[in-house]
Amino acid sequence: MANSYDSLIDDIKELLDKEKGDKRILEQILRASENHEVISNFERNYVDRLSEKYLNKKSTAEEKPKTPDVNLIQPTVQEEKPIITETKPPQIKKPKNQPVFIGIGIAALAVIVIAAVGFSGMGSVSTPSEIDDTPPPNPTTVGGVISIQTDLSSYSKGDIISISGKTDPSLGDMISLSIENQNGQLAWSENINVKSDGRFSTLLIAGGDEWSSSGTFTLTANHGNESETLTFSFTN
Repeated sequence: MANSYDSLIDDIKELLDKEKGDKRILEQILRASENHEVISNFERNYVDRLSEKYLNKKSTAEEKPKTPDVNLIQPTVQEEKPIITETKPPQIKKPKNQPVFIGIGIAALAVIVIAAVGFSGMGSVSTPSEIDDTPPPNPTTVGGVISIQTDLSSYSKGDIISISGKTDPSLGDMISLSIENQNGQLAWSENINVKSDGRFSTLLIAGGDEWSSSGTFTLTANHGNESETLTFSFTN
């Protein structure tokens, strides 16, 4: 097992040196490999595909992912690296200074300034074109012991879903995650390693036999006797 980690670490470092693949994901996998944590099938296969293309190495994955199939793993034609959407809070531009006509007294000018500040606080001075319309991340679902979140609240076929959260590490080293479609059918499941501080994270691709219809999908986290759920929308 140590040789497998060493080989994976060497490949990731060489890919980072050559600036190939997604730096954020590769660094996440590198940290997990160096700490001998569980590496998901998707993460291992992602490194293998980059190694085959840019390092001329054969696949070293110990296990092929059960889902999704090859066509769904590479939904794009020209891009190898997955795209993780980083959401930013809306940027509200400051209103342009309005011309002040000669003859307005100091008291009247103060009233105008106060009114402008009040409207700016409510966001009424900004037009839709001035606000970043990037969809906000799915809010964290907090159930007491377990908290989980996805990077977005809605996905389309072939998108990469990033799941992260925190739990009580005393409940066990592994947490079980699963996703059911709108018909209650299991669309994905995986056991994820829990770090010493209780944090956990993984990536998956929205695609497969049970992702054939659009609707509301449910993410469930089970850890010991505790569980928590989170819903998101999916468009085929």
